[in-house]
Amino acid sequence: MADNRPDLSDTERDVLKALWEHGPCPVRKLLEVFQDQGRLWAYTTLQTLLTRLTGKGYARSEKSGTALNYEATLSKEEFLQDRLTALADDVCDGTSSPLMLALVEGGKLSAQEIEQLRAMLDHLEEEGKKPQKGDR
Repeated sequence: MADNRPDLSDTERDVLKALWEHGPCPVRKLLEVFQDQGRLWAYTTLQTLLTRLTGKGYARSEKSGTALNYEATLSKEEFLQDRLTALADDVCDGTSSPLMLALVEGGKLSAQEIEQLRAMLDHLEEEGKKPQKGDR
């Protein structure tokens, strides 16, 4: 089931991505990360974005000495699962297969990704063959 967290702006999503890669860390560390990318944000701008992420439930902070360290509250995989489930609910009436088929038919899968998908499907097929509770 999709999470009920509010949607993110593109900028908030960029900050969340930085938290996945560099967190937990203080605002100053994230500021350096964005400066290295050519984004010359003010400290207060980044602090505001982190406060929004915290308010929306995507990040949390913990005091460490005199600084606050920020970290994401969910993994990239959990975020992706939530967003794709919400998309399937909104566009495909809760059915994920049209979404999955559209991704596969888009032809942007590497050989390794195809192999991972094949292994997942094999695993799901095997799980389906096992007796479920109440099947006896």
